Amino acid sequence: MEFAELIKTPRVDGVVLHRPFLPTVEGTLCLTGHHLILSSRQDNTEELWLLHSNIDSIEKRFVGSLGSIIVKCKDLRVIQLDIPGMEECLNISSSIESCLL
Repeated sequence: MEFAELIKTPRVDGVVLHRPFLPTVEGTLCLTGHHLILSSRQDNTEELWLLHSNIDSIEKRFVGSLGSIIVKCKDLRVIQLDIPGMEECLNISSSIESCLL
Protein backbone atom coordinates (compact mmCIF):
# COMPACT_ATOMS: atom_id res chain seq x y z
CA MET A 1 0.00 0.00 0.00
CA GLU A 2 1.30 3.44 -0.91
CA PHE A 3 1.59 5.94 1.95
CA ALA A 4 -0.43 8.52 0.00
CA GLU A 5 -3.48 6.26 0.39
CA LEU A 6 -3.24 6.58 4.20
CA ILE A 7 -3.37 10.39 4.26
CA LYS A 8 -6.68 11.46 5.80
CA THR A 9 -6.13 15.23 5.66
CA PRO A 10 -3.66 16.25 2.93
CA ARG A 11 -3.76 20.02 3.56
CA VAL A 12 -4.35 22.30 6.57
CA ASP A 13 -4.29 26.12 6.54
CA GLY A 14 -3.27 28.31 9.48
CA VAL A 15 -0.51 26.05 10.81
CA VAL A 16 2.23 27.73 12.86
CA LEU A 17 5.78 26.33 12.74
CA HIS A 18 8.04 26.83 15.79
CA ARG A 19 11.76 26.06 15.64
CA PRO A 20 14.49 26.90 18.16
CA PHE A 21 16.28 30.20 17.50
CA LEU A 22 14.27 30.92 14.33
CA PRO A 23 11.17 33.09 13.80
CA THR A 24 7.79 31.38 13.66
CA VAL A 25 6.22 30.76 10.27
CA GLU A 26 2.47 30.61 9.67
CA GLY A 27 1.26 28.92 6.54
CA THR A 28 -0.26 25.88 4.88
CA LEU A 29 0.81 22.36 5.82
CA CYS A 30 0.69 19.80 3.01
CA LEU A 31 1.23 16.10 3.56
CA THR A 32 2.33 14.09 0.51
CA GLY A 33 3.43 10.52 0.01
CA HIS A 34 7.06 11.44 0.70
CA HIS A 35 7.20 14.89 2.33
CA LEU A 36 5.70 17.08 5.01
CA ILE A 37 5.69 20.60 3.50
CA LEU A 38 4.94 23.91 5.21
CA SER A 39 4.79 27.08 3.12
CA SER A 40 3.60 30.58 3.98
CA ARG A 41 3.30 31.35 0.26
CA GLN A 42 5.05 34.68 0.78
CA ASP A 43 8.28 35.98 -0.71
CA ASN A 44 11.46 35.88 1.40
CA THR A 45 10.03 33.30 3.79
CA GLU A 46 11.60 29.93 4.32
CA GLU A 47 9.65 26.78 3.53
CA LEU A 48 9.94 23.48 5.36
CA TRP A 49 10.34 20.32 3.26
CA LEU A 50 10.76 17.31 5.54
CA LEU A 51 11.10 13.76 4.23
CA HIS A 52 9.03 11.22 6.16
CA SER A 53 12.11 9.01 6.40
CA ASN A 54 13.86 11.79 8.39
CA ILE A 55 11.21 11.74 11.15
CA ASP A 56 12.26 9.82 14.25
CA SER A 57 9.20 10.34 16.48
CA ILE A 58 6.21 12.59 17.05
CA GLU A 59 4.28 13.72 20.13
CA LYS A 60 0.74 15.12 20.24
CA ARG A 61 -0.49 17.76 22.68
CA PHE A 62 -3.92 19.37 22.91
CA VAL A 63 -5.05 22.62 24.51
CA GLY A 64 -8.71 23.29 23.83
CA SER A 65 -9.29 23.11 20.09
CA LEU A 66 -5.60 23.72 19.26
CA GLY A 67 -3.40 20.72 18.66
CA SER A 68 0.38 20.66 18.64
CA ILE A 69 2.61 18.06 17.04
CA ILE A 70 6.24 17.95 18.16
CA VAL A 71 8.37 16.32 15.46
CA LYS A 72 11.77 14.92 16.46
CA CYS A 73 13.98 14.34 13.44
CA LYS A 74 16.82 11.90 12.90
CA ASP A 75 19.18 14.84 12.31
CA LEU A 76 18.34 16.02 15.90
CA ARG A 77 16.07 18.89 14.83
CA VAL A 78 12.95 19.44 16.91
CA ILE A 79 10.04 21.35 15.40
CA GLN A 80 6.56 22.12 16.69
CA LEU A 81 3.51 22.46 14.48
CA ASP A 82 0.46 24.22 15.99
CA ILE A 83 -2.57 23.00 14.07
CA PRO A 84 -6.01 24.63 14.48
CA GLY A 85 -8.68 22.00 14.96
CA MET A 86 -8.39 18.80 16.93
CA GLU A 87 -9.64 16.56 14.11
CA GLU A 88 -7.08 17.93 11.64
CA CYS A 89 -4.30 17.48 14.18
CA LEU A 90 -5.31 13.88 14.88
CA ASN A 91 -5.54 13.10 11.15
CA ILE A 92 -2.10 14.58 10.41
CA SER A 93 -0.45 12.84 13.36
CA SER A 94 -2.01 9.45 12.57
CA SER A 95 -0.95 9.77 8.93
CA ILE A 96 2.65 10.50 9.96
CA GLU A 97 2.62 7.69 12.54
CA SER A 98 1.45 5.18 9.95
CA CYS A 99 4.51 6.10 7.88
CA LEU A 100 6.84 5.49 10.83
CA LEU A 101 5.72 1.89 11.40
